[in-house]
Amino acid sequence: MSEFERHLASARNGDEVAFTVLFRAAQPSLLRYLESLARDRSLVEEVAGETWVSVVKGLHRFKGDEAGWRAWVLTIGRARLHDAQRQIYRRPRSTDIDEQALSDLPAHDNVEESVQVLLSTEIVLASVKQLPADQAEIVVLRYIAGLDVARTARIVNKSPGAVRVAAHRGLRSLAELLAIQDHPDLDLPQ
Repeated sequence: MSEFERHLASARNGDEVAFTVLFRAAQPSLLRYLESLARDRSLVEEVAGETWVSVVKGLHRFKGDEAGWRAWVLTIGRARLHDAQRQIYRRPRSTDIDEQALSDLPAHDNVEESVQVLLSTEIVLASVKQLPADQAEIVVLRYIAGLDVARTARIVNKSPGAVRVAAHRGLRSLAELLAIQDHPDLDLPQ
């Protein structure tokens, strides 16, 4: 039994520490994914919270490995975001940033490295938001969340070929946006 399987089994039996391990492994990808789809940070935090409520309720139904876990959490997040977006015109939303949520993120030992990673991630995420919506979502799922083509295709309800094409086009567009298409260290697909 893998470490992931042990944590999953323990979380299903009510072990909060095990669930926290699963949460911490998936939460950064979930937030980045939601941020790439939604423009409102307060909506992202709300949807992430609703996603985890749904995950807890459905934990006993999940079957799969660690990559399947991430895909399952992101699929639930996508559904909750679509639900929230449908309701956005029915009730006003606050635009305040939840400072407490930001302070709850785990600290890194190397602050300088953390700031550099954060800045580069923010630059990439801002660039991804400039892509067409389908390309942006696929790029985030494939290269930020680390999902394979098949899982990404199931989440976005497209064929694997369409996912590959959208990912390719999205990466090319990102390269142009970031002015790095001629960078020798960048390994973009042909």
